[in-house]
Amino acid sequence: MLLVNLTFVSFFIIRLYSLSISIRNEKELIQKGATQHGSKNSKILSIVHVLFYFSALFEANYFAHHWDYLSTIGTITLFFAYIALFWVINELKEIWTVKLYILPNHQINTSTLFRTIKHPNYFLNIIPELIGVVLLCHAWNTLMYLFPVYLVVLGIRIYQEEKVMKPLFEQVK
Repeated sequence: MLLVNLTFVSFFIIRLYSLSISIRNEKELIQKGATQHGSKNSKILSIVHVLFYFSALFEANYFAHHWDYLSTIGTITLFFAYIALFWVINELKEIWTVKLYILPNHQINTSTLFRTIKHPNYFLNIIPELIGVVLLCHAWNTLMYLFPVYLVVLGIRIYQEEKVMKPLFEQVK
């Protein structure tokens, strides 16, 4: 049980570090005149993300799950999800935030990552991260009840992002 909790806390600290990058970037984007879109959805997404994490941790402790092969697979999944997270952060640099901001002169990232995978932050980081947390914690109730909610909120976010960025993609063509 202790190993599951320590692993969980380690990844949560890394997630908090990424949040600090987002907050720093957000302040700079606002100073540069960026406009936030989908603020209500961003708040809901943040709440559901934290709720998902702590629901999984609660399940692990409530049911006293011990480390096993699923915990190992979950940890490996989390490891690769976080590599993807920092790859995306590195690619987007100062425009990466957990919120949806568009600069007045916003440039589309045309790196190999973004040309190859649409929404890599969501499909290479967020979804694998959630699955990794579920496996680490054996959080089957969290998977059954919160994962569908998360996917709906994330789907709304992707829709909002597509809508606000569509004119920017048309400029690139």
